[in-house]
Amino acid sequence: MKILVPVKRVVDYNVKVRVKSDGTGVETAGVKMSMNPFDEIGVEEAVRLKEKGVASEIIAVSLGLPACAETIRTALAMGADRGILVETDVDLQPLAVAKLLAAIAAKEQPGLIILGKQAIDDDMSATGPMLAALLGWPQGTFASKVTVEDGKLLVTREVDGGLESVSLNLPAIITTDLRLNEPRYASLPNIMKARKKPIETVKPADLGVDPAPRLTVVSVAEPPKRQAGVKVGSVAELVSKLKNEAKVI
Repeated sequence: MKILVPVKRVVDYNVKVRVKSDGTGVETAGVKMSMNPFDEIGVEEAVRLKEKGVASEIIAVSLGLPACAETIRTALAMGADRGILVETDVDLQPLAVAKLLAAIAAKEQPGLIILGKQAIDDDMSATGPMLAALLGWPQGTFASKVTVEDGKLLVTREVDGGLESVSLNLPAIITTDLRLNEPRYASLPNIMKARKKPIETVKPADLGVDPAPRLTVVSVAEPPKRQAGVKVGSVAELVSKLKNEAKVI
């Protein structure tokens, strides 16, 4: 069984995000970039399934600028077998990403696609469900445990009320939650081996997909600075301030 693992290049989670001076977006020039943490969990889970003999090949896919090839190399160093880069300078939105991934899935015929539940740059959590809808595949979102038994995928999901267990027929889609696993660090020998693993580069046109954005960002602004709190002398004063100044009651 092939496993397809999309990996996104995002601003590193340790970096303080800064808005561009013209308010058109987030500053990325000269900023450390890395693989989306939830996608790292996806790669790790795919590698574990391969180590268990469930999977035969892991394909890492990234979409965007040529620099995204470095994100694929990270996945290859973690244990993926080969990579596919969909190279474009278009600002990709979830529906376009889902369509491009669906086209790659049609070509590669994977038995499983593992995505991060969300990207830390836009927090949309939309690509996985959109991809499942386009392919008509069952999905197990927010997965905290994954096992394969008798040709079926058993997924434990994180839901508002606790945990939910679902059984999925293959092929299927999983989106990873934080508690699914802890990604491994790539060893130096594996980093060296990753340089020799193949990365295929394609364009959206090669896949028959128009990635033009459907949404337009009007402006981006930093949240207002939090104001200092004040001390009150009594409950009555607190209630008065909440009612007359904060106007929350």
